[in-house]
Amino acid sequence: MNILHICANPKPTEESASKQLATAFFAKLVSLNPDVDISNVDLYQDPPPYVTYEAIRGSWFPVYIEGYTATKEEESALQYSNRASEQFNQADVVVLTTPMWNYTIPAILKAWMDQIFIPGRTFDILKNKGILPKHKVKKLVLLAASGGVYKEDDPRDSLTRQIEKLFEWVGIYDVNIAWADGQDSFLYRDSETRKEFATEAAEEIAEDIAELVVPAGT
Repeated sequence: MNILHICANPKPTEESASKQLATAFFAKLVSLNPDVDISNVDLYQDPPPYVTYEAIRGSWFPVYIEGYTATKEEESALQYSNRASEQFNQADVVVLTTPMWNYTIPAILKAWMDQIFIPGRTFDILKNKGILPKHKVKKLVLLAASGGVYKEDDPRDSLTRQIEKLFEWVGIYDVNIAWADGQDSFLYRDSETRKEFATEAAEEIAEDIAELVVPAGT
């Protein structure tokens, strides 16, 4: 089983609730299934570039212009996309570790998603048929933390909504979330308890994934 872990938090683990969730998640997963193959990508160590006009031309023009061939400049603009998309396509499970900033994801995580969710990389667009996934991802795990507290379907929550809808677009509907909210201890005296509950949720998700059966040849 191949696990792709994308970390979008610049803090050290001892200061990051989301990274602490990830530590607990992977410790439980490896203890139950030591054969999992984990690829860790720290976006702050390997930052994705913003999508450029050349990248847009090189990825979208071949879809809508028959016979279009990308220029050398356009191919160069897609180098990060090609590498990141290949990692994504080979994963059975994708794990995102991220804080909530200003009610949504960090810009660096959005930049990564913009680099991989383009045609010809993680999916194809077929005329009159829609999206055809090129990946084999079966499950998405979101390990998140926020300073504030958010109820289910909270209109301020643009983090989970954005991630769920984007991954659904490329055919990934199985999304598992462990969220440590209320981590601003200045405002919430129960922040540690909330993190403990989220850690338990992360470990339960890891237990389910440890039992995930990946068909041979996928």
